[in-house]
Amino acid sequence: MKSNFFLRVIIVLLAVWTAVPAQAAAVSPAQAREWAEKNGRLLLETFREPDLRTRYRKLDDLFLRFVDLDYVSQFVMGRHWRRMTPQQRQTYLGVFKRYALASYKSFPLDFVDGLTYTVGNAFEENGFTVVSATVSVMLDAETGRQDFLLQFRLHENNGQIQLVDIKFAESSLILSFRSKFNAQIAELDGEIDWFLEDFELSVAALEQGNLRKLGTDAD
Repeated sequence: MKSNFFLRVIIVLLAVWTAVPAQAAAVSPAQAREWAEKNGRLLLETFREPDLRTRYRKLDDLFLRFVDLDYVSQFVMGRHWRRMTPQQRQTYLGVFKRYALASYKSFPLDFVDGLTYTVGNAFEENGFTVVSATVSVMLDAETGRQDFLLQFRLHENNGQIQLVDIKFAESSLILSFRSKFNAQIAELDGEIDWFLEDFELSVAALEQGNLRKLGTDAD
């Protein structure tokens, strides 16, 4: 139960900020803290949007603006990215974008009313800027409020500050995705086309479920 809750927190926070582009570079710690403060407030405001369809539309916009999906999608494929054909890469990038936008919608978001966070220190590391934050969540009346420490890894990409990873305790979100994708490909004897077929089916199922939440019949 706890691990599922932690995953929900990480997925929600990823929605605002989930080969490295040549233009990518670390940002100053002061800029990183200011960016995290500003967009954290924007995230919480967006989650309080009462209309679910409008909320999803706004969250999708935040995700596409603030997460470097090119970096994340290539990183999680690891060594398999190098052996993919141009067509396979194009197909994968399209499905991964849909996966990123569909995944956070599959989690219940009602707990965000009791969620606050405080931005801590920031420092440069290996070409990125890491921002620490303390997330405080009201679980229930009996358990009360609990605090969790997260780290956001940012860089500047084409003049825009974007998120490339979230670390909870010692667990990196993109390393977890890389491990998951590698395991799936290994189960399919390394066949990328089979992996892409399964990936498409799983994403389509997520999208169907999200449409049902909106009361919309899928085509």
